[in-house]
Amino acid sequence: MAVDEALLDDVVKSGGAFLRLYRWDPPTLSIGRNQPVDDVIPDAPWVRRPTGGQAVWHEHEVTYAVAAPIAQFGSLRNAYCEIHTRIAAALRSLGVDALLAPAPPARPARQVSCFAAPAGGEIIANGRKLVGSAQVRRGDAFLQHGSILLGGSQPASRNGETTLATVLGRTVSFDEAASALIGAWGKPLTPVPSVPPVSGVASLAPA
Repeated sequence: MAVDEALLDDVVKSGGAFLRLYRWDPPTLSIGRNQPVDDVIPDAPWVRRPTGGQAVWHEHEVTYAVAAPIAQFGSLRNAYCEIHTRIAAALRSLGVDALLAPAPPARPARQVSCFAAPAGGEIIANGRKLVGSAQVRRGDAFLQHGSILLGGSQPASRNGETTLATVLGRTVSFDEAASALIGAWGKPLTPVPSVPPVSGVASLAPA
């Protein structure tokens, strides 16, 4: 994730924009910028993310990172929704009924794992969280990165997550998912259904 932060620094200096897709070897725990170290799984390799949020166990997933000027999206909230709309479109091209989660009626109790429950605007399938994301702002630029679960691997959140393998009933490789994501990034933006509609998603302008 140091590369993600380096890309953000580059955007601050150059005004460019980046999409990065990668995987982890060995599997590793990442914790949020302000998350207590006490939440680290004993004896597990771990890193601290530049973004906030809760712990994520990185294994059997596609990790994505987008670094760009905020002005390219209009606001951080618009960026969050547009990036998730594109990811959801990619997942739908694979056959996943990917939707955007509604905002919760109240702030949930503190969760150790990022995948314990979906937040508003996050990507869900069959009512369970499929993609977990976090943002950080630096000057006029931002970084958003997250995990798209290919197979089950989040030890603290079995009741809140789902995976592409579970939803589709088959194995989805890193390359297959990555190809779908790259393809979705090159197409005009089409709104993705939400449950109920998330404010701002339906009015996003085409890329």
